Amino acid sequence: MRRLALLALLLSSLAAQTATSAHPGPARQAATIARIRAEGLRHSQAMDTLFWLSDALGPRLTASPEIERAGQWAMQRLRSYGLVNVHEERWHFNGVGWSLLHFSADMRAGSQPQVMPLIGYPKAWSQGTPGPVTAPVVRPRIASPADFAKYAGKLRGKIVLLQPARAVHLLTGPIILPYGPQEIAEMMQPDQPRPARSPNAAARRAAFAFHAQLVKFYQQQGVVALFDRGPNSDMASGGSNLPWHQQLTDGGTIIVQGVLPRDGSAMPQVTLAVEHYNRMVRLLNHHIPVTVHLNIKVAFTPANPAGGGFNIIGDLPGSDLAHQVVMLGAHFDSWQAATGATDNGTGSAAMIEALRIIHTLGLQPRRTLRLALWGGEEEGELGSRAYVAAHRAAMANISAYYNLDNGTGKIRGVWMQDNPAVAPIFQAWGRPLRDLGVDLFSPRAVQQTDHVSFDAAGVPAFQFVQDRLEYNSRTHHTNMDLYDHAQAADLEQQATVAAIFAWLTAERDQPLPRKGNYIVDKTND
Repeated sequence: MRRLALLALLLSSLAAQTATSAHPGPARQAATIARIRAEGLRHSQAMDTLFWLSDALGPRLTASPEIERAGQWAMQRLRSYGLVNVHEERWHFNGVGWSLLHFSADMRAGSQPQVMPLIGYPKAWSQGTPGPVTAPVVRPRIASPADFAKYAGKLRGKIVLLQPARAVHLLTGPIILPYGPQEIAEMMQPDQPRPARSPNAAARRAAFAFHAQLVKFYQQQGVVALFDRGPNSDMASGGSNLPWHQQLTDGGTIIVQGVLPRDGSAMPQVTLAVEHYNRMVRLLNHHIPVTVHLNIKVAFTPANPAGGGFNIIGDLPGSDLAHQVVMLGAHFDSWQAATGATDNGTGSAAMIEALRIIHTLGLQPRRTLRLALWGGEEEGELGSRAYVAAHRAAMANISAYYNLDNGTGKIRGVWMQDNPAVAPIFQAWGRPLRDLGVDLFSPRAVQQTDHVSFDAAGVPAFQFVQDRLEYNSRTHHTNMDLYDHAQAADLEQQATVAAIFAWLTAERDQPLPRKGNYIVDKTND
C-alpha cells in the first residue's frame, strides 16, 4: 500500500509538472521571456547569418544559380540550429535563371576625349550585348504607336534613352525616417474602405501595354540597348501615402528591377544614375552628340525541372498541440543590383535567429513552430501564394503567421491587419517589451508582402511594424542594399521580439482569433 501511495504521489507530481509546462503562469512566462531576451541580445548570430546571405551568397534573384546556392546554405544552417523536416518546396516560375557576368559603360560627349564612367546596372532577365559595342545615343519622341513610322529604319545600332530628364532636388528632407507624432497618430486610425479597383488602374494597364509595344518596336528596329533612369515618381516603390515617404534615388543610388518576359528574349536594358542619365539628355537637347561604349555579358540557366522557384521550410516540433502551427516567415529572394541585405536578408536572418534562440534554450513549444523562407516575393508573393495553394486544407491549423520585410529597423509593434480581436493580446505581450521599443500596435492592414497570402486564406497573419531608417530612402530595391546598411543592435532586437511573439502564440490555450472578412490583394498580379 505504501508503494502504491508513493507511485500515486509520483504520478500526481508528474501530472502537475506537465500541466505547469503546458499552462505556464505569469512568473514562468516572465522567466522564459527573460531567457529569450538574454540569449537574443547577448549571444546573437544574426549578423553572421546576414553576412553569409548578403556578402558571401547574394544577390538572390529568383531562379538564379545564386539563390540556389544560398538555399542550400540556409538549409544546412537550419539543421545545425536544431530544426527538423528542413526541406525545399518547389513551385513553377515562369522564367529562367539570370546572372550578370560583366557590365561596363562609359560615355563621350561630342569630340571631347574625356570618358565618363556611367553608374548603372542591367535589368534582370535582359540579354547581354554581342561583346563590346560603341553606339550613338538618341532620344526618340514616341508618344503612341502612330509615332513608330517616323523612326522606322533610323534606329539600328543606336542606344535609346526612354525617358525625359528628371529634376534632382537638394536632400533637404529626412533620409532616416523615424515614426514621429504625426505618423503615429495616422497609423493608429482604422483603415478606410478601399475601392474595389484603383481609379487609375485602367490608365496603368494602358501605359504598361504601350511600353511593351514600344520595347518590341525598338528590338525589331535593331536598337543596341535601352537606357532609363528608374521610376518616374519618387513614390514609385513605396507602400505609404505619407508625405515623408520618398525614394531618394539620386546621388548614385538607383532603383533597378527586372524585365518581361523572363525567358531570355528581352533586349539589353540598363538603369542609370539619374544624374548621368540627365547629362546625356541635356547634351542631346543641345545637339551635342553622345556615344556610349557598352559591354554586358549575362548567363541564362534553365529552370530547375522540379520547379524554378522554391520555399525553404523547417520546424521545431510542438508538444500537446503539435498539430497546430505558428509560422515565422520572410522572403529569401532579392533583386540583383546589390546583395539583398535589407530586402530581405535582415528579415530572413532575424527569423532564422528567432528559431535558433528557442532551440538553444531547450524550450518545448506547445504548438509546432515553423520557419518559412519564401522565394519569388519580388515578382508578386509567388512563393507564399504557392505554399497557401498547396496546403489549403492545412490553413485551419495555422494559429498565426508573422512576417518581417521592412528592412533593418527594430520591431516597434504589429500591423494588426484589420483584426481588432488581437489588439488586447498583442498589447499585453508588448508591455514587458516597451524598453526594447515595442509600443506601436496599429489596427491597419498593410499589403504587398507575404503575410497577405495567408491573410487572404483566413489565417491570422501579420507584418511587424519596423523603424524604417534608410529602407524607403536608400536601400529598397537599389544598388545600395548592402550589408553596411544593416544595424546589428536592431537586427538582434528583431529576432528577440519575433521569438517572444512566436513563443507566446505557441503557448496560448487557444489560437489567435480570426477575422470574418478577408482582403485579397491583387496589386502584383
